[in-house]
Amino acid sequence: MYESADPVAAGGTVSMQDSTIAQVARRIADHAADHRLSRVAVIFHGGEPLLSGADSIARAARVIRGEAGAGVTVDCSVQTNGVLLTERCVGLLADAGIRVGVSLDGDRVANDRHRRFRDGRSSAVAVRRGIEILRSRPAMYAGLLSVIDLANDPRATYEALLAHEPPAIDFLLPHGNWSHPPPGRPPDDSTPYGDWLIAVFDRWYDAPVQETRVRLFDQIIRGLVGFPSRSESIGLSPVSVLVVNTDGALEQVDTLRTAYPGAVATSLNVFDHPFDEALIHPDVVRRQGGLAALSEVCRECPVGRTCGGGYYPHRYRSGAGFDNPSVFCPDLFRLIRHIGGRVRADVASLKSGAPLGYRTAAH
Repeated sequence: MYESADPVAAGGTVSMQDSTIAQVARRIADHAADHRLSRVAVIFHGGEPLLSGADSIARAARVIRGEAGAGVTVDCSVQTNGVLLTERCVGLLADAGIRVGVSLDGDRVANDRHRRFRDGRSSAVAVRRGIEILRSRPAMYAGLLSVIDLANDPRATYEALLAHEPPAIDFLLPHGNWSHPPPGRPPDDSTPYGDWLIAVFDRWYDAPVQETRVRLFDQIIRGLVGFPSRSESIGLSPVSVLVVNTDGALEQVDTLRTAYPGAVATSLNVFDHPFDEALIHPDVVRRQGGLAALSEVCRECPVGRTCGGGYYPHRYRSGAGFDNPSVFCPDLFRLIRHIGGRVRADVASLKSGAPLGYRTAAH
């Protein structure tokens, strides 16, 4: 993300200062009060957020909760590559009530394709050790996030992740768009990523009991049966994430940095602007329009309501903006149709009283 279309992103303040954290806390408290919210979510993200120290993250969580007050539950989590998860680190985060998600792409070979230390050493052992510490505190363990690499076998990848007993797994499509296609995404109707995900889906769906939740599949099934998505990567639910940069700037979702320089910018900051001003920013409003805000291709697509055009940053094309389907359109279409076919067949079997071909837990 920091090495793509927006090179400026690599500069600036490395860690958020205490004064900025205090102002963020005030803005969160004000926003919760203004909108009568009883619950908000705060995610400490990076880069690698644990480079700032588990104690600093724990302190920030306490400041935010203290400002929000007893009437607002603040769910705090941190997303980490896992190499800094020591007993002390996990203990500090646990004491602060912060859940931890770990980014892991599969087994050691899969991990080491992209997640080596700067000197070339494998990080797999350190990550595995960190996850083991997390597993000893199940209430803290939020799950695993895995970026799809077509070079990795899909079933083997899923089973390698499953070995860590995650409560949830989220598979992410690699970032790319029509102007800068993701790896292995040819300019035709082939479906390499859809086929990869279908192999994982069938392995997950055919298990005798549900072994873990897979967020992408859960959200697609929700969409197919008429429920709103709880993820901005799929479905028509309005975006509900606002990024506060380390310098206090209010930004759109940080993955938009892969589109073009300045794509995340709003010209707003926590010192001078309440969060409501971000809600009415034109670029944010554009992402609140549901089906009507999608491209004509997506509006006419039979799976458009479930797909929602795919992840917003993946729709970008130079000269045409975001008024396009996802660069992964063929893959998403194939995946959703496959999942829909399996779910409909099982619903029909339930109605007829015939035995099901699977025994997963209810979604």
